[in-house]
Amino acid sequence: MEKIAVFPGSFDPFTIGHESIVRRGLQLFDKIIVAIGTNTDKTDYFPLETRMKWIKKVFEDEPRIKVDSYNSLTVNYCKKMKARYLLRGLRTAADFEYERVIAQVNHAMEKEIEVVFLLTLPEHTFINSTVVREVIKFGGDARKFLPEAIDLTEMRP
Repeated sequence: MEKIAVFPGSFDPFTIGHESIVRRGLQLFDKIIVAIGTNTDKTDYFPLETRMKWIKKVFEDEPRIKVDSYNSLTVNYCKKMKARYLLRGLRTAADFEYERVIAQVNHAMEKEIEVVFLLTLPEHTFINSTVVREVIKFGGDARKFLPEAIDLTEMRP
């Protein structure tokens, strides 16, 4: 049976930390779906189509990675895609506490789906989309936080 994982997030924008988790996840899974979900608590800065285009470009060299979007519960999306795993990255203890609660709720809703956590590489621990978005909003140079394939000329929404 093919091991399929979903790596869900808003990816607004997609960072080098996200890229690292996905590429490292390929050692564990046959296929990874980078799935941009709707977060009702957030207002998107970059349009969905732009984020999808960026992520597809980052992984254009890797046929085992698919980029998609969804507007449902993550566990329902996993069932639809026949994915039995959720892939998540952890930077800090606070991330762990937040992700633990979500993982337990997901498991209570769908026992067949397992969550796999990968620790962020030390050099990526401080990078998160919210901070990178602020750097971009105020005209800072965000290139060191983004995958090389992301075109900074498209950074303005």
